[in-house]
Amino acid sequence: MAWIASAFKALCLSFLFVSVACRSTNGSKVFNVRRYGANPDGKTDNVNTFTSIWKSACARSGSSKIYVPNGTFYLGGAVVFEGPCINQIEFIIDGTLLAEACLQFVNKFIFKICLGPLKLFARHCLLAPSNPGDIKNKTWINFRYINNLLISGAGTLDGQGKESWKLNDCSKNPSCPILAMNMGFAFVNNSRINGITSLNSKMGHFDFFSVHQFNITGVTIKAPGDSPNTDGLKFGFCSNIHISDTHIGTGDDCIAILSGVTDMDISNVKCGPGHGISVGSLGKGKDDKDVNGLTVRDTVFNGTSDGIRIKTWESSISQIVVSHLVYENIQMINVGNPINIDQTYCPYPPCKKKGESHVQIQDLKLTNIYGTSKNKVAVKLKCSKSFPCKNVELVDINLENKGAKGPSTAVCENVHGSALGKMVPEHCLNGPW
Repeated sequence: MAWIASAFKALCLSFLFVSVACRSTNGSKVFNVRRYGANPDGKTDNVNTFTSIWKSACARSGSSKIYVPNGTFYLGGAVVFEGPCINQIEFIIDGTLLAEACLQFVNKFIFKICLGPLKLFARHCLLAPSNPGDIKNKTWINFRYINNLLISGAGTLDGQGKESWKLNDCSKNPSCPILAMNMGFAFVNNSRINGITSLNSKMGHFDFFSVHQFNITGVTIKAPGDSPNTDGLKFGFCSNIHISDTHIGTGDDCIAILSGVTDMDISNVKCGPGHGISVGSLGKGKDDKDVNGLTVRDTVFNGTSDGIRIKTWESSISQIVVSHLVYENIQMINVGNPINIDQTYCPYPPCKKKGESHVQIQDLKLTNIYGTSKNKVAVKLKCSKSFPCKNVELVDINLENKGAKGPSTAVCENVHGSALGKMVPEHCLNGPW
C-alpha cells in the first residue's frame, strides 16, 4: 500500500506543477500602479503613468489586472476609455483618483479598452474638478466602443457640482459653459454597472447613447433637489436595458427615456427628490425615433415633482409613436403630479405655438398605482388634439389628496381608453378609440 500512496503523491505533485506552470503563463498579470511609478500624494500628475500602464495591459495576449491601491492619485481633465483592444482587463480601484482642479490646465487622455470582459472595481472615490472649466467635455468619464464591460464596487464618483449649478442657465444665456456629466457610455454592449454611487454631478449623472444589453443594479445617485439638470440615468437610442434595486435622488428626472429607446425594464427603484421617471421630452428634434416597450414596476416615488411622466413638445416637428408602456405596483408618497401626460411641454415659457404635438401615445397600461398626491389634480392626461392618446388602460388607481382643497381629481384631454377596478380619483377617459 505504501507504494500506492507514493505514486498518488507523485501524481498530485505533477498536477500541481502543471497547474502552477499554466497559471504563470496564461494567468492574469497584475499592474500595481505604484510599482509602475504612480504617486499617490494627490499632487503629482499620474496621467502619463496610467496611460503607459494601460497600453501595456491592453497589448498583452493574456488577461490583465490594473490595481490602484489606497491613496490619492491625481489625474486631470476628461477621461475617455475607448475600445476595442484584444484582451481581458480587470480594473481594481482601492484608492482615490483625483481630477485636476486648476482652470488653466486642460488634459484629455484616452484608454484603449478591450473587446473581452472588462471589470472596473471602485471601493473609494473618484473626484472630479470642482471648477467647471477644468473639464472641456460633456462627460467627465466616458466609455466608448466596448463590449462586456463590468463596473462594480462601493466607490463614489464625486462630480463636485455645487460650484457649477449656478452657471446652468443655458435657457437664458447662449454663452453658458459646457458642464460635464459624471459618466457616459456610447456604443457599449453586453455590459453592466453594479454598486457605484454618483454624487453631485455638474449636469446629469449617467448618460447612455446607443447602448444595448445593459444592466444597472444597486446604483445610488445623489444630488440636491434644487440642482439643475442633474438627470440620474439618461438614455437615447438604447435597447434591452434593465434597471433594478437603484436609489435616485437628484434635481431633474430620476430616469429620462429619450428618442429611440426600446425594451426597457425598470424595477425596485426609489426616486426622490427629482422629477420622476420621464419618457421625453420628445418631438422637438427632426430625427427623433419611436419609443417602444417600457415596463416600470415595484417602484416608489417620494416627494418628487412628478411620478409617471410622458412629455412631448406641443409644436413638434417629428411624427413618432410612443407605445407599449406598462406601469404596475407604483407607490406615490406626496408627489406633485403622480400621473402626468403632458403633450404641451414647454419648459421655458412662453413657447411659440405652431400646432399640436405629432407624437402618438398608445397602448399604455397603469395598474395598482397608489399613494398620496401633493396637488388636488392627481391624474393629468393631456394628449394631443391631432394625435389623441389611444388604448389607455387604468386598473386599480388609488391616489388621494391629503391637502385642504378636497379630494383628488383627474383631468383628461383627447384620451381614449378604459378603466377597471377602484378609481380614486374618478376617471375621465373617453371610450375606446
